Amino acid sequence: MRKVVKNDTVKVISGNYRGKTGKVLKVFPKKNRIIVEGVNLRKHHERPSQALPQGGIIEKEAPIHISNVKVVCPKCGRPTRVGIRILEDNSKVRYCKHQDCGEII
Repeated sequence: MRKVVKNDTVKVISGNYRGKTGKVLKVFPKKNRIIVEGVNLRKHHERPSQALPQGGIIEKEAPIHISNVKVVCPKCGRPTRVGIRILEDNSKVRYCKHQDCGEII
């Protein structure tokens, strides 16, 4: 089970975009990288095509390393480390590791 999955809200904890929060758009588990909405923007020169008749310079999100983000807990609203817990029915769930929270994410 992965600790960061698509559609999680994460907060960037290091790098040029430190402090920004965003939604995870894509996860690359083999490379340990993720794409976060509005973070690590790069300019890409796009050639004119049918989808984009004008062409031009487009800003796209580039992947960042998974260790540079923390998942934001939906209950307490704080960036947290994620733990994995096995329930009675042998299913795995992620949970908030804050002392006073422990909510299932």
